[in-house]
Amino acid sequence: MIRQYEIVLPSYKRGFHLITDIIEENLHPLPEKGLLNILIKHTSAAIALNENADPTVRMDLEAFISRMVPEGAVYFRHTLEGADDMPAHIKSSLFGQSLTLPVTGHRINLGTWQGIYLCEFRNFGGRRKLVLTVYE
Repeated sequence: MIRQYEIVLPSYKRGFHLITDIIEENLHPLPEKGLLNILIKHTSAAIALNENADPTVRMDLEAFISRMVPEGAVYFRHTLEGADDMPAHIKSSLFGQSLTLPVTGHRINLGTWQGIYLCEFRNFGGRRKLVLTVYE
């Protein structure tokens, strides 16, 4: 059996944001065993799995990726939508648009310190849409 939900996240500022709770709230009930696929329907944001306890991890990820793919680089040609747009597309490609996670015992089977991130790469990205697909 396959169930699918589309949810709209609130607008977040640029950065890495834990959204595990929002996803879990929209998935009840989960099966005893299965898979969850999460797709973000955007090309300037990403979805990732990482540290859920220490907020400095999210700050360090933002600092690193912003240095790795800087705004305003003279070699970018796609600039009509702002200085943050092309870097956001590159960052999105580096992080990815989907995650597939195991479901065990009616819960997303994450490690103790793992959380699901919205990686917002635009200064004003707006509300982001996710497709949550549960495979039982």
